[in-house]
Amino acid sequence: MNLNADKEEFLKEFGDDYGYQNAPKRIDDIRASEFKRLNGLVYLDHAGATLYSELQMGAIFKDLTTNVYGNPHSQSDSSSATSDIIREARQQVLDYFKASPKEYKCIFTSGATGALKLVGECFPWSSQSNFMYTMENHNSVLGIREYALSKGAAAFAIEIEEAADSIKVLQHSIQRRGDASSKEEEAIGTTYNLFAFPSECNFSGVRYSVDLFKNIKENSARSEGLPVDKGHWMVLIDAAKGCTTKPPDLSKYCADFVVISFYKLFGYPTGLGALIVRNEAAKLLKTTYFSGGTVAATIADIDFVKRREGIEELLEDGTSSFLSIASIHHGFRILNTLTLSAISRHTASLATYLRRKLLNLRHENGASVCTIYGIFNTKVCHQLGPIVCFNLKRPDGTWFGYREVEKLASLSGIQLRTGCFCNPGACAKYLGLSHLDLLSNVEAGHVCWDDYDIVNGKPTGAVRVSFGYMSTFEDAKKFIDFIVSSFVSAPKLTEGLCLLGRRATPFSNEGLEGGLRLKTISIYPIKSCAGFTAESWPLCSTAGLKHDREWLLKSLSGEILTQKKVPEMGLISAFIDLNRGILFVESKRCKGKLKINLKTDSYDGEREEMGLHLHTQRYEVHGCGNEVNTWFSSAIGRPCSLLRHYPRQYHFCANKSDTISTCRDVQSKLNFVNEAQFLLISEASLFDLNDRLSLNVHKGNRGTPTLVNSVRFRPNLVLSGGKPYAEDTWKKIKIGNNCFTSLGGCNRCQMINFDLRTGQVQKSNEPLATLASYRRVKGKILFGVLLRYETDANNVGQDQDSWLKVGEEVIPTSF
Repeated sequence: MNLNADKEEFLKEFGDDYGYQNAPKRIDDIRASEFKRLNGLVYLDHAGATLYSELQMGAIFKDLTTNVYGNPHSQSDSSSATSDIIREARQQVLDYFKASPKEYKCIFTSGATGALKLVGECFPWSSQSNFMYTMENHNSVLGIREYALSKGAAAFAIEIEEAADSIKVLQHSIQRRGDASSKEEEAIGTTYNLFAFPSECNFSGVRYSVDLFKNIKENSARSEGLPVDKGHWMVLIDAAKGCTTKPPDLSKYCADFVVISFYKLFGYPTGLGALIVRNEAAKLLKTTYFSGGTVAATIADIDFVKRREGIEELLEDGTSSFLSIASIHHGFRILNTLTLSAISRHTASLATYLRRKLLNLRHENGASVCTIYGIFNTKVCHQLGPIVCFNLKRPDGTWFGYREVEKLASLSGIQLRTGCFCNPGACAKYLGLSHLDLLSNVEAGHVCWDDYDIVNGKPTGAVRVSFGYMSTFEDAKKFIDFIVSSFVSAPKLTEGLCLLGRRATPFSNEGLEGGLRLKTISIYPIKSCAGFTAESWPLCSTAGLKHDREWLLKSLSGEILTQKKVPEMGLISAFIDLNRGILFVESKRCKGKLKINLKTDSYDGEREEMGLHLHTQRYEVHGCGNEVNTWFSSAIGRPCSLLRHYPRQYHFCANKSDTISTCRDVQSKLNFVNEAQFLLISEASLFDLNDRLSLNVHKGNRGTPTLVNSVRFRPNLVLSGGKPYAEDTWKKIKIGNNCFTSLGGCNRCQMINFDLRTGQVQKSNEPLATLASYRRVKGKILFGVLLRYETDANNVGQDQDSWLKVGEEVIPTSF
């Protein structure tokens, strides 16, 4: 079924809800005129941050370049203009939530997190207080419990289920610090408790009914031992996600606190949020710190301060972000033009369509492809927001890692979010992770935003797709097509790696055991910088190839610099003259060659030991002096220092996830390599890859041909002859008289997409996108193999006599 037919089918069901039929502009016009930067890009992380429109930003620019806005803490005309803008903005926020200014005030903050922090800091906690929150809450809400616990209050999570005639609340264990019984007892009537929940879960998209807080306030939530009848209960709604399509109606539900962030609503400004607070609740908030704007009078040398009485003035420290506040008017204009109801229906139609398509996907063996997280029942939640959160399974029932999905999506021009989305309770709940699982994951090294997506066979997070007001059917369709082509089973995905590729030219017709020769030897003295080739080169036990990746660049903050973050490093070339004992370095940004003496006793820099935690090895290094550091700082455009490995002591730490295809060589002494002493690729495999790249262009799947040479992969050794990908099966390799052990395939990253041939850094999706289509194994995109040099134990220290030479015969074995 083609795109037009698919869209016709979609519109038959959702045509009344999709596309803003009654607005001045339809969705296609909005995308074409206001989001031209999305051409070719599918953006599906609106729950993280939605996008600003060109119309919106044009109006903001015109406003700021036409009007003069001064500091509002003054009486000048420009200051008065700013005060008027801020006053109007507060009213717009209240109007959005249908909140009467007689009952509510709008406090501008640095974001939703800033608003939550303000409530936590200023709430009247006591040893009798309780902080109750749903499991499905953002970390910024969970952080409030630190304030509660520090004041002796109790904190506990709850889960909410539908009962026959009410809402049933299941309480988790109570958290408390210190001995609460020893604290001063307050009368129950003066005790204030806080209940916090999201209007929409940013993990699952579940929308909680705002009737929920009425049940808490009216003591009608049923649960044994739940202290809802003790003291005064106040309710906080985290509406940062939910307000984008269904903000709480404060004319019906008198919540005490509601928090929002404006970039979630209309993309800009960032760093600005608001606390909508009920007037009676605001009176209970007690601040300690005072600042400019919050006081009516102070005396510098005695303990005297008179605070302002206005709620906004009292709670907004310092000068407000008044230019950002002036900008929200233009964002609200966009939403009001489309109408909130139409935005909600539009995004819901896309989310519903995507859920159905994902749930209907099946592998060839009939197994379900997708598990979607989220619930729906009439009392606890009202529908689902425009979020689809899921994980994908292989035909055998094992999980695809969410990072694999994210990486491949990025190669396909699709931006989405993976992980737990700062919502650990929802993550644990939906993924079925126990406390023991979570602690085991941490012990295994898993932290937020890392690549540990599967631990002990279980996902540690999920994939999240979320829609915004400018999302289109085409966005959803392209995402579905991506999932089908990349994860729904086909022989190439279920049977593992493509070991022998399609026939490509020109490679030798001879078999695996004949015709294999060493064609190229490459040495890269400085990690991530360009290297050089040699007709012959000595071997050593530490580096493999002598001096290979013996130096690296480190930022002033201690970060190890690589092309992933500083692509310009690839434009620095290095060459070693063994006879003269000099490292020569060149860059177009610097005049003249830099010369560095290889003799270690010529270094004036102090030795130091540093840990490279990513590589599980510690190195003793020494610096190369200020003159060298200045040269490299100019070459890459940022301050840095050059460090050299000082190979006298080694400290190894084995990788717990020791697998042949992904492990780092922990048995050898290594320089600053990522995984192993050598990377080997074959010309036959490279020819096959280029053949596939050309075929993609011929079929119209890609644009301009992006043929690549071996330099793109930064190999140490390139072989000629043989068949494509024969190296995948090799266990041992003999080159001349030197023996090597294969450690498995090399997992490729987006660094191979950097094209430096023109002297400028140019990035595309190739060749990684094409490799991903046929060289993907359990989340790894493999090209080339990693080798370890096998030195004779009796000859260690005498390896200066061992050399590799171009043209030597290569003899592999597969056992």
